[in-house]
Order: sequence, then C-alpha cells, then structure tokens
Amino acid sequence: MSLSIVKSVLSGGVVEIAPRGEIDVDTAYEVREAIAEVLAKSRPLRIELNMRLVTFIDSVGISAMVAGFQTAEVSDVKLVVTEPSRFVHRQLWVTGLLGLFGAPEPYFAGVATPEVLPGA
Repeated sequence: MSLSIVKSVLSGGVVEIAPRGEIDVDTAYEVREAIAEVLAKSRPLRIELNMRLVTFIDSVGISAMVAGFQTAEVSDVKLVVTEPSRFVHRQLWVTGLLGLFGAPEPYFAGVATPEVLPGA
C-alpha cells in the first residue's frame, strides 16, 4: 500500500498533516518532508499529525516522526499526534513515545458517543 499525505491549515495557527496508508521504510521520508515543508513555508503555533488513517507504521516510520518532532521543536513549533489509529497508538505506547507526542487517545472508527439518558 502507498502513502498519501494531506496538509490543511486549521484555525488558531494550526497546520494538520494527515497521512493515509502505511508509514514504513519506503514511505517514512514523506512524513519527514511534509513536516519540513510546513516549517519552511510558515511557523504555525502547532502541527497536528493526524494518524487516524495510518494502517501500519514500522520503526523507520516512528523514527521519521521523532525526527519531525525534533525539527519542529528547533523551530519553536509544537508537534503533536492526534487521533492515532489503534495500531499507531500501540506502537507509540510500546516504544515509550506516546507522551512525547501529547499522549493522544486512540481513534476508534465507528464507535458512537454514549447517549445520556434524560434523568440519568
């Protein structure tokens, strides 16, 4: 599977980078380049790496994320992970890097928000 990356400017000086697919030895450089490109064009307050649609990530992909975090930090930009897929969340947890990226909760597709019953 290939990797595609969508970049969006959100309100409040936030740029979202949303990869879709697999981040591995063949595609990890694309994540690093996307972060570097955002930083070369502007200095957002925060970069949100939305990992909801990432189905697989290996050690090279994790390394690319750490490199992106460090590049952003040098530029005084906060890089956080948002909505990690369960696989990404587990990989960040196992490697001890979940806290580095803001300790996001995993994204659960199709899970409805619990209803609050009247009088409950």
